[in-house]
Formats: sequence, structure tokens, C-alpha cells
Amino acid sequence: MSDDSKSAAPAVEELSFEQAFNELEGTVRRLEEADLTLDQAIAFYERGMRLAQRCSNALDAAELQVKQVAEVNDQQQLGMFFNNERE
Repeated sequence: MSDDSKSAAPAVEELSFEQAFNELEGTVRRLEEADLTLDQAIAFYERGMRLAQRCSNALDAAELQVKQVAEVNDQQQLGMFFNNERE
């Protein structure tokens, strides 16, 4: 990842879940190829960690939203998504 590609890449926070997940998959593949310099590998790893956090945050938000909808409509529906786990 050169300085040009870093500045050309959109900010992780601006990516949708799908975009972040797809880029994360590509980042993992690139790191597994093992043809990167140490600096490139570190740059890919750092962006990969930010992408993974973005995906995790998006999934947490989606889970909360589903729980809230299920609780408003009927608490019994919650089990349909979360195996009857309640917080």
C-alpha cells in the first residue's frame, strides 16, 4: 500500500458494512500472499484492523436494532434471532 493508495482509499468510517467486509477480505488475501515489504504488510494490517472494527460495530448496531424492533413488536420474536438470549 503506497502513500498514494492510502490517500486514495476512502475513510473506513465512510464505508458501508458490505464495502468494509469486501475490502477486509481482499486485505486478508493480500497479507496471505506474503509478497509485501514489512512496511506494506504493516499498512495492510493496520487498515485491516480498522476495517474489522468497522464491521464489528456495524453488526453490533444491527443486532441492537433487531432487538429493539423485536421488543417493541413482541418479545417472543427475539428468540427467532438470538436463541432466546436476553440482556
